[in-house]
Amino acid sequence: MALTINSSYTLPSGYEIPVLGYGVYQTPADIASEVVQHAIKVGYRHVDSAVAYRNEKDSAEGMMKSDVPRSELFFTTKIPPKNMGYDTAKQHIENTLKVTGLDYVDLYLLHSPYGGKENRIGAWKALVEGVQASKIRSIGVSNYGTHHLDELEGWIKEAEEKEGKGKGGVISINQIELHPWLARPDIVAWCKERGVFCEAYSPLVRATKNDDPLLKPLAEKYNKTPSQILLRWSLKMGFIPLPKSVTKSRIEENAHLYDFELTEEDMKSLDTGLYEPCAWDPTTTRD
Repeated sequence: MALTINSSYTLPSGYEIPVLGYGVYQTPADIASEVVQHAIKVGYRHVDSAVAYRNEKDSAEGMMKSDVPRSELFFTTKIPPKNMGYDTAKQHIENTLKVTGLDYVDLYLLHSPYGGKENRIGAWKALVEGVQASKIRSIGVSNYGTHHLDELEGWIKEAEEKEGKGKGGVISINQIELHPWLARPDIVAWCKERGVFCEAYSPLVRATKNDDPLLKPLAEKYNKTPSQILLRWSLKMGFIPLPKSVTKSRIEENAHLYDFELTEEDMKSLDTGLYEPCAWDPTTTRD
């Protein structure tokens, strides 16, 4: 079925997630409310924030100031990379609800696999308890490599054996850097096999590929910008892209994706086989 700006996927948790997200990484708090309101006005329904971005409050405010009912909006945040652990994660969950004024968070992620196994699992347990207390609807991870995912899956299985089905929590999302120069087939395959969705951050490669010879012919073919080609690639791959911009015209441009679709041949031309992160890459950490 053809995607539209209103399309959503059903997560393993059973809740719906809008397929296109609006990222607010590095968005200053003093403009976050305004740009989020604009994003919602042009059709976005999904806002991706994080404690570490220092704009949870303002991003949520932008959502709530819109004319769209809360039930149609989706808010994501994340336990900070340097605060993994059961107690700190519990505190962050409470603080998120307090500063945003939201009754629940749609998706809460572990921002990275830093901190060692004990702290990773502790933070995950706090998220699971947040779901059980109806403070959070869906949970997941970010920047997890396959070895981190294996570790978490193993712990969930153990918890279920001891305490019963669902007691270990359900991984709904792994949010990772994804684009044609970093397609991460191993992580993507792990997630697909288990029905876990991949969210794509830095889907526009931080504007470093706008003049790339791989994108130019496709941009001309479809009369679209390189950014729109990259986002369409993400959608075709089955990812949930999270384009970030504070420029209103670009926020609109990044939502105008639904009047064209890349062919299999186009997709093959973008299959670079490269491993070139443009951001940090915690997926490779081994602690």
